[in-house]
Amino acid sequence: MNAAERTDSSRQGPRVPLRDHVATSIRRYLGDLNGSDTENLYEIALRELEIPLFAEVMEHCEGNQSRAATMLGIHRATLRKKLREYGLA
Repeated sequence: MNAAERTDSSRQGPRVPLRDHVATSIRRYLGDLNGSDTENLYEIALRELEIPLFAEVMEHCEGNQSRAATMLGIHRATLRKKLREYGLA
């Protein structure tokens, strides 16, 4: 991290853990259901997390799939499959 990045992150205050952002989003989604049930929430949640996760990591890695796969901790073939599945390839 360079000096500019440290300065920018220090202005943002304490970092909020990703799980807190996810919990807030899930809470909002469940509230938006307005008492209705839903099915396959696990699959929906994974897909909704994976799409922006892969898109942002690919952008961060400037399209380098090997680097992105390493950063994500998955095999490059798995990343390629998911990118195609989500229309991100």
